[in-house]
Amino acid sequence: MGVLVVVILFQPEFRRGLEQIGRSKFMRRMIGLSARREEKAENVEQPVAEIVKAMCDMARKRIGALIIFERHTGLGDVIESGTRVDADISAPLIENIFEPNTPLHDGAMIIRDRRINAAACILPLSEDPSIGRDLGTRHRAAIGITETTDAVSLIVSEETGIISMAREGRLTRHLDARSLTILLTELFTPDRSPYAWLGTLRREEREDAE
Repeated sequence: MGVLVVVILFQPEFRRGLEQIGRSKFMRRMIGLSARREEKAENVEQPVAEIVKAMCDMARKRIGALIIFERHTGLGDVIESGTRVDADISAPLIENIFEPNTPLHDGAMIIRDRRINAAACILPLSEDPSIGRDLGTRHRAAIGITETTDAVSLIVSEETGIISMAREGRLTRHLDARSLTILLTELFTPDRSPYAWLGTLRREEREDAE
């Protein structure tokens, strides 16, 4: 009863206090951060679909490509080595950039914050002796950047059309549209485990087998 009496007597003061908390910079930042996370989660489908389409189209046409996704480790020095683009992600733009004999086709494309940030960037080559001799400079560059940063690389082989991914110095080959969609969704979704896509893919494969 005593607590109830205090709440009734000081109801205006409690209301003002809550209003002040709601107007505080901390609360506004927390609310804004939550809203931005929800917005990011909702806006994943379009860039994922555009990249998947571009990768599959280039694989079918045997057009070599190398796309690097910046994560927590900044790639500013790599970006400075290429040509700034700063454009929305779209399949036609990606395919046009990697079209043979065009000014920006040679080198890596950098995607930062869901935008094509730069193209024709120079990457360090991996010196790992275990890398197969059938893998050329593009694959060695894709692996090399992931040995020193937490970036993720996607590669299309111009010789075979095989789509591969490099992460933490390791190469995963023979990706298809479904595995690319799962991987990119995980990359573009905040606060997700970096290897959650593997579990999702394996779970879907088990369900298909059943």
